[in-house]
Amino acid sequence: MEFDQTMETIVTFIKDVASEQNSTEIINEETTLIGDKSLLDSMNLVELCLSLEDKASEAGFEFDWTSENAMSKSKGMFRTVKSLAAEFNKQAKSIE
Repeated sequence: MEFDQTMETIVTFIKDVASEQNSTEIINEETTLIGDKSLLDSMNLVELCLSLEDKASEAGFEFDWTSENAMSKSKGMFRTVKSLAAEFNKQAKSIE
């Protein structure tokens, strides 16, 4: 199955899910997802990842958010909304 989501669509999806979990803050591409400045607690982050797993499953691939570098504050996929969307897109495109 060909993945037809744009980077912008994935960013919007992540922002929407994160906004549902934290409606008091404005979520944008540069919103921090891990660390001291994160708007999401660990349970919300897991829920976000499960939502991404569901979206990936619908698109015909398995989203792996458990790599050993995933939680790295300097190079992990959870640094920002944009970096998470980029990793999701990268994994999606690898199935084509």
